[in-house]
Amino acid sequence: MESSSAWFMWALLSAAFAAMTAVLAKIGLEGIDSDLATLVRTAVILVLLSMFVVATGKWQNPLTLPHRTLLFLTLSGAATGVSWVCYFRALKLGEASKVAPVDKLSVLLVAVFAVLFLHERPSVREWTGILMVGAGVLVLALKR
Repeated sequence: MESSSAWFMWALLSAAFAAMTAVLAKIGLEGIDSDLATLVRTAVILVLLSMFVVATGKWQNPLTLPHRTLLFLTLSGAATGVSWVCYFRALKLGEASKVAPVDKLSVLLVAVFAVLFLHERPSVREWTGILMVGAGVLVLALKR
């Protein structure tokens, strides 16, 4: 069982790999359509994650999962796909150092959605950090 602070290490690793994703994708987008690039990236993810799940003995038939679980995982997958298409188009058109931080406006949106739909209650300290991320996005978005 993982410790209660293990989430932070995984979140930091996620941030590091997400940063590499933006830079590597921007380089890989040269000369090809962003939608095709998203498809190639998704195929790589599907293969790697399939191998990981099988190798770690975590495979089970997804059709045996509860219908509610399948519904929300499907909706989450659809949202991820649309997000990736939008992200890759933004990367194709803009600078990675500007696109990636604006994409992180999702931090603020996740907090708002979590309050509305999951009934979470971030503390004042947490809201302060979340709003600082939102303010940073505004600073980037404003024209000079």
